[in-house]
Amino acid sequence: MTADDPTAPAPTDSRTAEPPSGRPAGPAGDPGGGAGRYPRPPVALDEAEWVWRELSVEALRPGGKPEVVRLAVIAGLTRATGARYGDLLRVRAEDLDLGPEPGAATRRARTHGPEAGEGSVLVRHGKHRTVRTHRLPPEVVLLLRHWMVVRTELAAELEGSVPRALLLTVHHTHDNGTTVSSGLPITRQGLVLSWRRFVHRTNARYGAVRSPLPTRFEQVRRAWVEAGVHDPGREVAAVDSSSSEINSVPSVENQPQRR
Repeated sequence: MTADDPTAPAPTDSRTAEPPSGRPAGPAGDPGGGAGRYPRPPVALDEAEWVWRELSVEALRPGGKPEVVRLAVIAGLTRATGARYGDLLRVRAEDLDLGPEPGAATRRARTHGPEAGEGSVLVRHGKHRTVRTHRLPPEVVLLLRHWMVVRTELAAELEGSVPRALLLTVHHTHDNGTTVSSGLPITRQGLVLSWRRFVHRTNARYGAVRSPLPTRFEQVRRAWVEAGVHDPGREVAAVDSSSSEINSVPSVENQPQRR
């Protein structure tokens, strides 16, 4: 077979060839396409919605644990905005607009219909901190109102004002022999551990009647995003450059294991 033989197969261009997985080729350096980069499949939408219902109901029960309330807020914000852990860590209390107080919201509902009680949140998405404002449904606003009360109680023992970060630690922790108070901005590792504790507890409780939950919350987040449950939001001009510093605290408080 010679180079001029018309029966010879055409050379393959690695830039346009379909990857072995059968997925369409993505940009250079991402042969599997953007959707194929995450190695674990998302859960079914029904499963993700079950997680949301379970957390939201448990969080509003009398005597509900602060950790469950915080986890329900994380699930509600993720479901409403599509935000990842890193995006949620940048959300500040002043980024929330929870609308009028409940009494005023009830009066508004009589005149403005089913959208009464909605709120909004500013989220800084991704490494470029793209600022988008997202609509919050009434059930998430209700949870956030409850969390704001719990959040103030958690930070009561701190000197000075309550931290600006929306998500705070709920436990006293011990880092390198030093007791760290609750009510401090939580870290990404703290969010990971909080979700895993919920998963282990839930799997042990429902192990005989339902399939186990995944240990990675990203698999739940992707179910909502791929189903289009979240509000894509509206991009706005950057509000300020201080969002990257909202979790900055003295060195003893900035340990990676805060929960």
